[in-house]
Amino acid sequence: MATVKVLVLRAAGINCDMETAYAWEVAGAAPEQIHVNRLVEDPQRLEDFQILTIPGGFSYGDDIASGRILANQLTYRLGDGMHRFIDRGGLVLGICNGFQVLVRMGLLPGADCGVPATLTLNDSGRYEDRWVRVRTESDRCPFLRPGEVLHLPVAHAEGKIVVEGGAAGVAGLKAAGRVALRYVAHDGGEPSYPENPNGSAGNIAGLTDATGRVLGLMPHPERNIAPTHRPGWTADTSTEGDGVRLFRRAVAAIR
Repeated sequence: MATVKVLVLRAAGINCDMETAYAWEVAGAAPEQIHVNRLVEDPQRLEDFQILTIPGGFSYGDDIASGRILANQLTYRLGDGMHRFIDRGGLVLGICNGFQVLVRMGLLPGADCGVPATLTLNDSGRYEDRWVRVRTESDRCPFLRPGEVLHLPVAHAEGKIVVEGGAAGVAGLKAAGRVALRYVAHDGGEPSYPENPNGSAGNIAGLTDATGRVLGLMPHPERNIAPTHRPGWTADTSTEGDGVRLFRRAVAAIR
């Protein structure tokens, strides 16, 4: 069976790289953690991998805006290489701060979409650290299975997705197939706070690009890998956490 090699990017302030690498290991991949400076020195290293992951955390302290500095670094030093990586079939996963990076790079929802979107401060005005339910919406993203509901934790202060044009913009994102995940209520219906923890337009929790090979999401799938990671696990008969499914599917898609 072919080895699927995953690059887990590191940078100052990123603090979920080890958990993310572990999730890929559980999924059967071979992850390698590489600092962004080493990648800038030798962009050809991207060619050694099939999957690129930008983990969560607070890259460069979010000193300008969440993910902005790392996004600029990747855009101006590695932008062409990342586009080639995607064009040759590579998968890209951005989790929380990594999602913010992908949005600020313009990779999500993608310039070809024609519906600008960004991420800003939560409506609650504070850091949200809680478990939520999200439903997968995309039928083109190899990380996801449409209609599946996942129980995952969020941990962010700037996770609100704002879309130009309001409701019409959200409809445009859906029509273009860019909405990957949406927050849902416990009963599967439309959520209110705190089930939508940040006030995102259209209850959007994650986006994908035109190819489906780039996925960004605010919840942390790498924090629900084992069944014991989830609240109420003692009454749960699951053999693994919901988050591991995203990683397993990506590995299977490459193989």
